[in-house]
Amino acid sequence: MAMSVCPVPPEQRPLQEYQQLSDSWFFRWPLHSFKGLIVALAGGWLLLLPLAVLVASGSVPLRHNPAQMVLVAAVSALLLPLLLLLRQWLGWCYVQRRLLSEKISYEESGWYDGQEWEKPLDWRQQDLLVAQHQVKPILARLIRATLMVAALLLFGSSICQAF
Repeated sequence: MAMSVCPVPPEQRPLQEYQQLSDSWFFRWPLHSFKGLIVALAGGWLLLLPLAVLVASGSVPLRHNPAQMVLVAAVSALLLPLLLLLRQWLGWCYVQRRLLSEKISYEESGWYDGQEWEKPLDWRQQDLLVAQHQVKPILARLIRATLMVAALLLFGSSICQAF
């Protein structure tokens, strides 16, 4: 089927949504490598760390123990990378679900007029390839990074409890 026959607005087509995420500064982090994702998350963690130290310094017991205060701040600052990973996971899962679907749900002019259009076979094949070879590795990197941050959070929390 030709592209002109498709009633779905171009910005709501799964391949276009994939391209929009790929071009986005935030969603591009896990696109090519695990290392790039970790560097971006570490940058967010480092940006939040001074604020977390400032908040932790408001605690009287922590104020008298600077090492523990910095440790608590470092562990609590891990919440930002975890939230960033969650947001990325939701965005990429949404695109993957749209790519794998046999029908495209779309809105012509607003939220109240939702429609569905069945993808032609060639669209489904192309979308399946993108979902399997482009989006699936991204989701695998996001899972790996989430597990790593969660492990650091649990490990750091247990160390904080040991003090």
